[in-house]
Amino acid sequence: MDLLDRLRLDVPVAQAGMGSIAGGRLAAAVAAAGGLGTIGLRPPEELRAAIRRVRDEAAERAVVVNLLMPGVRRRHVAMCLSERIDAAVIAFGGDAGLVRELHEAGVFVIVMVGTEAQAQEAMAWDADALIAQGCEAGGHLLGTVAALKFLPRAVEIAAGRPVLMAGGVACSADTAAAIAAGASGVVAGTRFLLTVESEAQEEYRQRVLTAEKTIETCLFGLGWPARHRVVPNAVTQRWCFPDGTARRLPALINARSGPLGRLAPESSTAAAIKVQRSFLPLFSPLAPLEGMPESWADRAALYAGESALRIAETVTAKQAVAELSGC
Repeated sequence: MDLLDRLRLDVPVAQAGMGSIAGGRLAAAVAAAGGLGTIGLRPPEELRAAIRRVRDEAAERAVVVNLLMPGVRRRHVAMCLSERIDAAVIAFGGDAGLVRELHEAGVFVIVMVGTEAQAQEAMAWDADALIAQGCEAGGHLLGTVAALKFLPRAVEIAAGRPVLMAGGVACSADTAAAIAAGASGVVAGTRFLLTVESEAQEEYRQRVLTAEKTIETCLFGLGWPARHRVVPNAVTQRWCFPDGTARRLPALINARSGPLGRLAPESSTAAAIKVQRSFLPLFSPLAPLEGMPESWADRAALYAGESALRIAETVTAKQAVAELSGC
């Protein structure tokens, strides 16, 4: 299968569906530039508006939604089906029934995986394509080894179906390396976080641009106790060891907090971050968004991949697509 033809792309570059950071504005700009723009998960009515914005601003391009399963409700899937999206990325969950339902509606299904077992399971679900995530990626992690190390095995398991590589993608040389190793394209998160169209808080973007390192942690795991990669801030300095491992108290709280993720309101980003304090080890997985006070960058998750250390400036989404594709 030619992924570019199937998803109406000009270049083998996809933008990660980074939750609230990746709205219709960013996805439309990436799609208009010839890449695969992906809408992050958000409340259903906001999701509808984002889908329609991509259709309006990037006519004839694929409309893609990231179904981040810990936050997906039945109405999110229903919205995607009623709006007739072209493709969905399933991450951190899913099953054969969901893939079948999406297929019956003509949706191209991409599943993000980080291990051989996950890749085999996704293929058993009849996924159309895989995203092979490496451990150097930003945000929440499935990958346990470097992307270029995992990629060849994922390509083998996919048995001819497209595989995109995620993790450590900052420039066209990274894209070329992935394609040389068998990928059909790449998925970039941090590069698109650092664009003018992303919905990230400006102070958050500046912290990423000036970061000297990233850490893997579980600190921001209230309601979703999964590994994630972030730029250090005041709360990681207080509640994490130097390697990013959360100290005992937040680790114990988060490990038992999984059910809270299903109970939390869908549109509570500002409210949740507002009540977070550095002295209280209760930190949600939410990132600071545009319009929020600068100080909130020290109480929320500053997701970023290791590629942040090789990115020097914020650019437009169109420029980011060009940098990643070499076009």
